[in-house]
Amino acid sequence: MRHPPALRHLLPASLMLLPAVVLLGAFTHLPAVQTVISALYTTPKANRPARFIGLDHYRYLLDDPVFLKAAWNNLIFAAATVPATILISLGMAMLVSSKIRGRGLARLAFFTPTVLPMIAVGNIWLFFYTPGYGLLDQIAGLFGFGATNWLGSQETALGAIIVVAIWKEAGFFMIFYLAALTQIPPQLIEAATLEGAGPWARFRRVIWPLVAPTTLFVLVNAIINACRMVDHVIVMTRGGPDNATTLLLLYVYETGFRFWDTGYAAAISVVLLVILALAGIGQFILLDRKVHYR
Repeated sequence: MRHPPALRHLLPASLMLLPAVVLLGAFTHLPAVQTVISALYTTPKANRPARFIGLDHYRYLLDDPVFLKAAWNNLIFAAATVPATILISLGMAMLVSSKIRGRGLARLAFFTPTVLPMIAVGNIWLFFYTPGYGLLDQIAGLFGFGATNWLGSQETALGAIIVVAIWKEAGFFMIFYLAALTQIPPQLIEAATLEGAGPWARFRRVIWPLVAPTTLFVLVNAIINACRMVDHVIVMTRGGPDNATTLLLLYVYETGFRFWDTGYAAAISVVLLVILALAGIGQFILLDRKVHYR
């Protein structure tokens, strides 16, 4: 009995997909399900097994001042880094895609922070922020300003971390915008110029709508990056001073691995996953209708 052509191709295709499906399930979906389940139990100890407590962890979150502070910090962090990263990366892409001297050197300079290890980036900026003899204070001293403890003050610590994150990520997203700009037909720019459109009008009417799919992609990834930031914070401030730079993922790490409260850390992780899921779904529902794909 001969099988239909579709069935004959189904088995080889399934076998080729099987390794990816197994890895995705083992390292993504299964841990996510285990995290949701762990959030409903207490943390098991050597002489005390895990006990089902339902939603008690989530009720405690509402009264946890450190969690509320971390959530607020993360909101500020995302609100500052996401739009700034998008604007700066698009501006850099437009600059290096134009006909300027040293274009290759500019691309290298913009992209270099992306390839640096995160620990190295943190240590570089630690030198910049060092009070008294750091680079920023040395420059400020030329204009008569005194030393500033950028990472030791609650007023400036989170802003200092935000600057580092933007500096690190803008070059990465520049690559996607650069690819999108190269796909814009030059005839459209020439036609807009002949019609008398200035630089701002060409950007608003031609360039911005055509890079909208890339902007949506960058927006989603920038929000994800803002919620998974932990390396720079550990290296530079460890969440201080007085939790001024504690973000949600850092709080998950400290709760689960420093205080060994895995059940409560799982509950925070679930909240973080829900926030990311709602943000992603909301972006696609609200913005995907305004994005035109070619």
